[in-house]
Amino acid sequence: MLTTWRDGAAKKAITAFVEQAAEVPADERVATFDNDGTLWCEKPVPIQLDFILRRLVAMAEQAAELRSRQPWKAAYEKDMAWFGAVVAAHYAGDDTQLPALAAGVLEAYAGISVEDFETQANEFLTTTEHPTLRLPYVQCAYAPMIELLAYLRANGFSTYIASGGGRDFMRPISHAVYGVPREQVIGSTATLSYEDDEHGGTIRHQPVLDYLDDGPEKPIRIWSRTGRRPLLAAGNANGDIPMLRFTRHTDKPTLRLLVLHDDPDREFAYTIGAEQALEQADRNGWTVVSIRDDWHTVF
Repeated sequence: MLTTWRDGAAKKAITAFVEQAAEVPADERVATFDNDGTLWCEKPVPIQLDFILRRLVAMAEQAAELRSRQPWKAAYEKDMAWFGAVVAAHYAGDDTQLPALAAGVLEAYAGISVEDFETQANEFLTTTEHPTLRLPYVQCAYAPMIELLAYLRANGFSTYIASGGGRDFMRPISHAVYGVPREQVIGSTATLSYEDDEHGGTIRHQPVLDYLDDGPEKPIRIWSRTGRRPLLAAGNANGDIPMLRFTRHTDKPTLRLLVLHDDPDREFAYTIGAEQALEQADRNGWTVVSIRDDWHTVF
């Protein structure tokens, strides 16, 4: 039971919570997990961003006029600092450059069918190697979190992914990697269109955002999908604060987990984008999970 976790406050909080939750009806035992930085590695760049960057570069190589427009310009010039600055500014509350990045992300796969997108995403995740860990991306999930997901399900929980990452990007591997069925993946998505034909019709991605599943949108999407407040939620960044705060009951046990990236030897060490979350964890008694101190193994 939780053999990849070291004995300590975090493991004790998890096991005590699960024991208490046994008194809650099974259909109310909902647990939600962020993905990037919570279930799998998000450095040196988020995995889906790497997927999109490669597409932006290919587009810029085919159309020279894109090389002077963001985000194609930064992708083509390998200016990772620009992307990092946009993400850091977003977590600090400044979304000035976010529309430009979002427009490029949406254009990257505009018009592609959902089946073709899934095929490309699955091939990328299973064959592309992480630049520093030297593992296929699909193997960059955190072993202790995979074990935690299984432990919760063994104790009657329904486990959901609630990520700012793309829903259709995660779905191809969610069950094989995490044991989470594709219908229990909540994530950001572009709008979709349907074209009827004699072969059963085609659903395609459109270059218009449906919703970005981050910040206040996370509780909304969790409620829309599950009709429940979670009993347990896990995240690692400021964008997860609303989900963690939403995980509150006055008459049922609750647990909020915040993954702290503090292990530069086995993974990465950083708190940028998590400053507010760490403050709230300290103030509100959330359980902070130290990768360095709480996990026997990481991957």
